[in-house]
Amino acid sequence: MTEDRELHDLRRQGDEAGDEGSSKMTAEQLREALAKVGKGEDTQSAKAEAESDQ
Repeated sequence: MTEDRELHDLRRQGDEAGDEGSSKMTAEQLREALAKVGKGEDTQSAKAEAESDQ
């Protein structure tokens, strides 16, 4: 999968998880946030933590 396609898919997954405004996040940040959401963390906290970790 190309990097652009992967980023697009991660952003789509973020949107589906309720993480709007993820367009400025990197692929790594998105993967981290989605993993945290998958473990039960709320979307906004996961996003904030992923952004601050980078």
